[in-house]
Amino acid sequence: AYAGTVVIGLLFMILVFYPVILKLYTGINPGFFLKGIAPAQLVAFSTSSSAATLPVTMERVEEHLGVDKQVTSFVCPVGATINMDGTSLYQAIAAVFISQAFGHDVTFSEQLTIVLTALLASIGSAAVPGAGLLMLVIVLESIGVSPAGIALIFAIDRPLDMLRTTVNVTSDAFCAMMIGKSVGKLGKPNVQEWDDNYKPEIK
Repeated sequence: AYAGTVVIGLLFMILVFYPVILKLYTGINPGFFLKGIAPAQLVAFSTSSSAATLPVTMERVEEHLGVDKQVTSFVCPVGATINMDGTSLYQAIAAVFISQAFGHDVTFSEQLTIVLTALLASIGSAAVPGAGLLMLVIVLESIGVSPAGIALIFAIDRPLDMLRTTVNVTSDAFCAMMIGKSVGKLGKPNVQEWDDNYKPEIK
């Protein structure tokens, strides 16, 4: 039930939240966005690292989604460091689950504390595999729950880490397009091949 809740939340963000907001603000077809960022999502899913995916993310956002290089070169590196939507969602759900498993009733004020702490902890998480699990200790401590409860979710953390990293990367691309639109630097895709500037020697 815990894993299913996390997966549903992450899929909602990828398939509904980002595409709908993007459509309303930029008028861009959600299918175009998801198709353009799909290779970066695949790399993120396989590596569980936003940092390792960063070159692919920047290439897809700039060349295939039409965001200007000035925006991409600033937003994507910063996003890979502090923009962790998937991680914050996972930490909030995990904190509530562990609290319930220990018989601790989460009050409304504690729920607000979880949201705020999960947000701040996700920003502080390193863009490497498994970092979110370590930062979960801070979230649990903030509501007085023993961090030993992490053992309950450790076994299934890796596949969930892969999914939340995919959301993190998608969020970076989403933010780049939103900012690009707001500053007038969102245009048409300009796909470049590796050999575009290749000039063979003429003998």
